[in-house]
Amino acid sequence: MADLITVEDPDDPRLHDYTGLTDVELRRRREPAEGLFVAEGEKVIRRAKDAGYEMRSMLLSARWVDAMRDVVDDLPAPVYVVEPEIAERVTGYHVHRGALASMQRKPLPTAAGLLRTARRVVVMEGVNDHTNIGAIFRSAAALGMDAVLLSPDCADPLYRRSVKVSMGAVFSVPYARLDGWPKSLERVREAGFTLLALTPDEEARTLDEAAPHRMDRVALMLGAEGDGLTPRALAAADERVRIPMSHGVDSLNVGAAAAVAFYAVATHRPQP
Repeated sequence: MADLITVEDPDDPRLHDYTGLTDVELRRRREPAEGLFVAEGEKVIRRAKDAGYEMRSMLLSARWVDAMRDVVDDLPAPVYVVEPEIAERVTGYHVHRGALASMQRKPLPTAAGLLRTARRVVVMEGVNDHTNIGAIFRSAAALGMDAVLLSPDCADPLYRRSVKVSMGAVFSVPYARLDGWPKSLERVREAGFTLLALTPDEEARTLDEAAPHRMDRVALMLGAEGDGLTPRALAAADERVRIPMSHGVDSLNVGAAAAVAFYAVATHRPQP
């Protein structure tokens, strides 16, 4: 059973894992280096725990102790109980959900290991907006994508904002980092995948024309908001595909486009 420890000093060193959560650059450096990430809210904390992530500690407001009692009672790590104003001074923002947990990261799988068993893969290049990362992972989980591969400059899927937006779906879809970008895409192709680059280019084939749901193994490539895939990544693809637009709209947000494309790629689509 965890120890319930009331903390009244926001500078207490035991709360180190939770300090400065709104400082994106600080947390980007600290969290991977220290092997941790922060889960926020009851549902996300439970999903992280169910996914096998080890809990380092919890930070709860008093009224959340009972709501999280079953987790607390089964936890060998400390639980720090604080007043809301103390939590705000520690984290840098008002903790609306009243519950935070510091979780221990797991070693990432290799891209080669994921590709051996996957059939539907997401490949992201330069997606560094945490909201978009979270949205893409949530759609990937919901629509049956098997794995996510990230270019070296993609944002951290376990950053608090990404985890929160995904509602914990980042714990459901395995992911790995690709190195040697974009040469590493050749390893994806060698594993038997057709590389489809999603682009708003009107000269690209529509997803319905390409019919990726009939392909055996598909790697769907997504670029960053605004710029999209780089010319080098586009050149490495087997085919460029697009979502047809109406009413003069040139493109969708990458998170929305990903959801549409994932459905088009899914093998469980009704056959005509």
